[in-house]
Amino acid sequence: MKTIKTVILLILLSTSIMMAGDLSIGADLVNRYVWRGCDFGNAAAVQPGIAYAVGNFEVGAWGSWSINGAPGGNENDLYLSYSLKGISITITDYFFPEYTGDDDIDQFDEDGGHVFEAMVGTELGKFSVMGAMNFMGVDADNSMYFELGYGIYSSDEIESSIFLGAGNYAYVVEEDFNIVNVGISVSKGNLSAAYIINPDQKTSFLTFGLSI
Repeated sequence: MKTIKTVILLILLSTSIMMAGDLSIGADLVNRYVWRGCDFGNAAAVQPGIAYAVGNFEVGAWGSWSINGAPGGNENDLYLSYSLKGISITITDYFFPEYTGDDDIDQFDEDGGHVFEAMVGTELGKFSVMGAMNFMGVDADNSMYFELGYGIYSSDEIESSIFLGAGNYAYVVEEDFNIVNVGISVSKGNLSAAYIINPDQKTSFLTFGLSI
């Protein structure tokens, strides 16, 4: 009986906490999953997400799944974010399951399938600045990434910005820092597109997304 009362109390407590915040769901359909100038999955993808925000905190789950089942196209992340006075701090657990029956979801060292990242970002007028570093998991090199953005156009319907990002180790062909993500992004309502050049890989992408 004590156990039942404890479970009921936890359910009621969780319900009251959920009612105090904001729960959201959504999904993007993209022609190609390109992240920080790097291609993931080489295919169109569905990218669902759920998030719960209360006060300055937000916790959520986000994933990407290649429509054609391309190898390396699966991602299932968890994150916790805190924002204060225009500065946001986010801890993300990137997880890349292959669904072969041996994904090691409970293994968090260099032999597992997780990458933990700490990211800090802010906006200064039309400028945006962010920096991120992997600090635990598969990436023993603790790869880093930095990006600078600038809003070039804004109206009631269209938003557009340019961006420049550089990274090392996991982001580049060699180990040293190099520019990996430069381009322009445009959004209109629930539609978005971006032209991206990765100088390090000597390639480019044109991506399109639909948010629902």
